[in-house]
Amino acid sequence: MSKNYRKFFCLAGLAFFWALSAAPLVCAGAVSTHGLLRVDGRKLVGEDGRTVSLAGVSFGWSQWEAAPYYNASIVQWLQQDWKAGIVRAALGVKEGGYLTNPAVEKARVCAVIDAAIAADMYVIIDWHDHYANNHTELSAAFFAEMARRYGRQPHVIYEIFNEPINGLTWGRDVKPYAEKVVAAIRAIDPDNLIIVGTPNWSQDVDIAAADPVRGNNIAYALHFYAGTHKAALRAKAVKAMRMGLPLFVTEWGTCEASGAGSVDAASTKAWMDFMREWQLSHCNWGVFAKAETAAIIPPGAAVNGGWAVNELTESGRLAREWVRRWAENPPR
Repeated sequence: MSKNYRKFFCLAGLAFFWALSAAPLVCAGAVSTHGLLRVDGRKLVGEDGRTVSLAGVSFGWSQWEAAPYYNASIVQWLQQDWKAGIVRAALGVKEGGYLTNPAVEKARVCAVIDAAIAADMYVIIDWHDHYANNHTELSAAFFAEMARRYGRQPHVIYEIFNEPINGLTWGRDVKPYAEKVVAAIRAIDPDNLIIVGTPNWSQDVDIAAADPVRGNNIAYALHFYAGTHKAALRAKAVKAMRMGLPLFVTEWGTCEASGAGSVDAASTKAWMDFMREWQLSHCNWGVFAKAETAAIIPPGAAVNGGWAVNELTESGRLAREWVRRWAENPPR
């Protein structure tokens, strides 16, 4: 080989290795890692059959203080800085929400869904309503539309009833509603995970466990607020799981159930230990700017993310810490 050729290959090799070292290290996101999620007994597993436990953040009601934050920049920031593997888009239905402005609210939710798909994250499409059984046909039509639009994407999870208000019963109100909406989704999307709310603000999971909705790949929502809900609710959850019910904590807070009060770090840790023990996935409430304890950011926070840790609320700092811990050391 001539000196010129040796020089050429040497320079080419150096350029190749320089390009490798200069290129950013791209790690696989949650969806590339786990693929389509499915229920296996009481657990959530990925395509490789291994248990999956995700941690992330829920956006607030889409029509209120969270509205400006329903954008791709926030989703990307939650993935990059918080290390979130999942986000939840809470479609506000009443009080100026989807019932009043369907196109506007749908566009906000779809912006988050599209951004999560682009970021290789899971995304929960949440019908955020306490009276969803009064809007069964509208909900079924909405989820059928979402299934047609996103049903081929393994990123998408459908949460069909956020928190049935106290007083609704499982057998008379919630289960019949769920059966109709599940059927509407399954007519189009036979595979993606569906999460069903349970009575008493998605806490009576033990009642649902005694008479679950028939169908494939269905889990059940468990919601808690650490300042209000403690060992008694964990006992209900354990009872349900021992009966074989798969649970997904689609909403939790560091404070009281009202969203107010002080941050209860000790109770939050007790819940985190519990969810780690049972390998549960969870989303913190939430992404909205309001003078309220549960909000992760205060009024006036930048609407494109980029928040320094000291710009978060006390609740936001604690939630970020736990979400990042989950990503760095997920339950096995």
